[in-house]
Amino acid sequence: MPVEYEESQLDDLTAADRPWQTVVWNDPVNLMSYVTFVFQQYFGFSRRKAEKLMLEVHHDGRSIVSSGSREEMERDVQAMHEYGLWATLERADD
Repeated sequence: MPVEYEESQLDDLTAADRPWQTVVWNDPVNLMSYVTFVFQQYFGFSRRKAEKLMLEVHHDGRSIVSSGSREEMERDVQAMHEYGLWATLERADD
């Protein structure tokens, strides 16, 4: 016999599978070179990738710099705060 789920239950199941993301936001304080340095230092990104993400922060106001489990992203957000960057945690879009 097939199991029937109500729509809200299916939404909850789908949401549980979506990863979390660390978003770094633009701020008027940190230099672009410093943001690039942080991305290279903490995440181990190449200079090219770090600069690309930094430019997203600068031009778009934000950049998604990592994704994964909630616990991992909480750790990344905390690390960005320790470096003096403005970062938040959010669910990935569908």
